[in-house]
Amino acid sequence: MDDIPSIVNHISIGTNRFDEAVVFYDAVLATIGATRQHEIPGVAVAYGKLFPEFWVQKPLNGEPATVANGTHFAFLAPNRAAVQEFYDVAVRNGGSSDGEPGLRPEYGEGYYGAFVFDLDGHKIEANVLPGVE
Repeated sequence: MDDIPSIVNHISIGTNRFDEAVVFYDAVLATIGATRQHEIPGVAVAYGKLFPEFWVQKPLNGEPATVANGTHFAFLAPNRAAVQEFYDVAVRNGGSSDGEPGLRPEYGEGYYGAFVFDLDGHKIEANVLPGVE
């Protein structure tokens, strides 16, 4: 069990704009090397590097998707340039800024990240591990 690459199996977020959200996440998550890992046509798309870790989907109960206050999803980027690209691509594809790329000393020494709201208002982040340029 020590060789499992993450403590997270997967995370799912709901969207009210499925087709647009898939275009958004195809572009944004490509900046950190994530690709589509699984798809349920017209319902859900899962992204990851090795397995489906991050799902974007229509709510299964048929109700409108909502966002949770205080919740956000952070993705590891390979370097600071990828954090910048993540931010730029997200904003260019309809996301809105919640913090341009930069150091965030309040989160720890060397913490470098950027924050964006996606098309449905979910807060997403890209960051690099401390010490990665």
